[in-house]
Amino acid sequence: MGRGTWSWIVPDGLWEIARPLIPEQRTRPQGGGTANAPDETLFAAIIYVLAGGCAWRALPPCFGVSKSTAHRRFLIWSRAGVRGRLHQAVLDKLAAEDLLDLSRVVLDTAHVRAKRGGRTHRSEPRGPE
Repeated sequence: MGRGTWSWIVPDGLWEIARPLIPEQRTRPQGGGTANAPDETLFAAIIYVLAGGCAWRALPPCFGVSKSTAHRRFLIWSRAGVRGRLHQAVLDKLAAEDLLDLSRVVLDTAHVRAKRGGRTHRSEPRGPE
């Protein structure tokens, strides 16, 4: 995709990393329906929304997919774990090319599961210890 139609939004090599991680589209058992939008186009639309920070309803028509289709595919791919596997694959590729510097790392607590029953922000402990 790097030099293709969506090169202005998807960085070089990202589609090649993402393509094998995206689950196959299911065909309808009863047949019919409309043709599925290409994964490459949907991937570019999703990257546009996520990188730009715009709302799904603000997705421009140049992608040729509806806002609901792009959002639905984003949800399907997210539930299938594509985002996490893509993140790991990009990190692995950067590490393999010695382009990853882990001398400074930031841990964002939005990505760390909080354990139940943890300490509260009170000065006294909760209950007997």
